[in-house]
Amino acid sequence: MGKIVDTKMKFLVDALVKSYYDNVEIIKFDTAEQLNRSLIIELTEKLRCLIFPGYFGKKNISGGLIEYHTGELLDDVNYNLTKQIARALRFQNPPQADEDLRSARASELSFAFLSTLPDLRDVLATDVSAAYDGDPAAYNKDEIISSYPGIYAITVNRLAHELYKLGVPLIPRIMTEHAHNITGIDIHPGATIGHHFFIDHGTGIVIGETTIIGNFVKLYQGVTLGALSTRGGQVLKEVKRHPTIEDHVTIYSGASILGGNTIIGEGVVIGSNAFVTKSVPEKTKVSVKNPELQFMSDEQQNKWEHKEFQQDGVFDYMI
Repeated sequence: MGKIVDTKMKFLVDALVKSYYDNVEIIKFDTAEQLNRSLIIELTEKLRCLIFPGYFGKKNISGGLIEYHTGELLDDVNYNLTKQIARALRFQNPPQADEDLRSARASELSFAFLSTLPDLRDVLATDVSAAYDGDPAAYNKDEIISSYPGIYAITVNRLAHELYKLGVPLIPRIMTEHAHNITGIDIHPGATIGHHFFIDHGTGIVIGETTIIGNFVKLYQGVTLGALSTRGGQVLKEVKRHPTIEDHVTIYSGASILGGNTIIGEGVVIGSNAFVTKSVPEKTKVSVKNPELQFMSDEQQNKWEHKEFQQDGVFDYMI
């Protein structure tokens, strides 16, 4: 019996190994230089600790030790991020073949990225303020920082966007897709987003790579800032495919705004479920005409169903 099982298993092994060589584009033979997704997610959380000290992490930070704590955390992030960036640079186009040059470039990129953290904190402080000012259900800013999915997604996106601008491959997308998994908010790291950005609820929001969002913009759940079509595939890689949203725009739940030439002017309000593929001039309200609602009592419903069944030649109950 054992030999039969071994023979069957050997057959499966051979078949699977053959498929590896038939589809080499989805296998990694040399995993020593593969990006460590778990470590990148861990680094993302440590970066959040640097952005919002005292809110996250296991250590209790006292005022007298904050300099030591910050230095220790920065050193840890810089060391591990440099290694991951060096691995990521193997995927740039054209790839950097020399390991020493990759390591040196990775060190430069990591420091350049970490140097943006003070300015990122300033911008994220405006996002927290926008969430507090815009949400009457918010108890205080601590609640927003600690629990709001919109702030989580925005924080990770702003971090990833800086790496994206520096030309670091893969890592920014791993970071934002992790935030997507956690929050249901899908923001491409290439999207450019101004200050005082507020995402309310957030689930189902999609913001494409070439989207440009101004200052004091508010989005509700289910909003899509997307492309009209992606049928061109890689040909559209460098083309602006997603809309531009100017300052002080509010977009309510379920609205879709599509196309790289679509500009939503300053002060515009887009109503729920609107489907917009053309530019909207400033200080305009866009809304979908409400569908007609019909109210029936149980008796009226029964009469209506009976009438429909008779018209269709159906006289039995439908199950």
